[in-house]
Amino acid sequence: MTGGNRGIGREVCHELATLGHTVLLTARSPEAAETAAKELGGDVVPLRLDVTSEEDIAGAAAAVAERYGRLDVLVNNAAITYDTWQGGASADLNVVREAAETNLYGPWRLIQVLLPLLRESAHPRIVNVSSEAASLTNMGGGTPAYGTTKVALNALTRMLAAELRGDGVLVNAICPGWVATDMGGPGGRPVSEGADGVVWAATLPDDGPTGGFFRDGRPLPW
Repeated sequence: MTGGNRGIGREVCHELATLGHTVLLTARSPEAAETAAKELGGDVVPLRLDVTSEEDIAGAAAAVAERYGRLDVLVNNAAITYDTWQGGASADLNVVREAAETNLYGPWRLIQVLLPLLRESAHPRIVNVSSEAASLTNMGGGTPAYGTTKVALNALTRMLAAELRGDGVLVNAICPGWVATDMGGPGGRPVSEGADGVVWAATLPDDGPTGGFFRDGRPLPW
């Protein structure tokens, strides 16, 4: 679980641990990861991981390989820059590039590096935490860095679902909805409700959907 020390990521870690799973809670700060893991209790293991760092990704993969020999579920949750102050016509493209490093290239690198460990699992799953802001069907103006990088993450979801179908890897994009977190701000629904859809995708049966875009287990328009 990337970005597991707060918000939706932290709640997903809690719910998966409650279901009896061993959870690797990652954060850019090792102290933040350790604190969150201690507070959650259960079989939650803290791990430092900055998804923009190739060195961190390699280190995390080596740690998983040494301790467990496989990875059952990868939840790509870490994201930045909900840029409500920008519009597409005047966007600072440096902000967009920075967002892409975390929101798109981070998950992409992780998947590439961790795929051998996912293939060792009997029930491999990849869950990309996306947003309805990435729905082309309903898209309007605003949040260009966040919106375009999440659109790209959705495209990656579709691509990998097709490529990995033969390996039994289920790959889905999940919108948690507007949730009351540091990024979402006040007024959203409870974090647990947003996390439930991510947990649903992480624990799908082998005949579950792949290549889909969902919120609360129901399809969203691309």
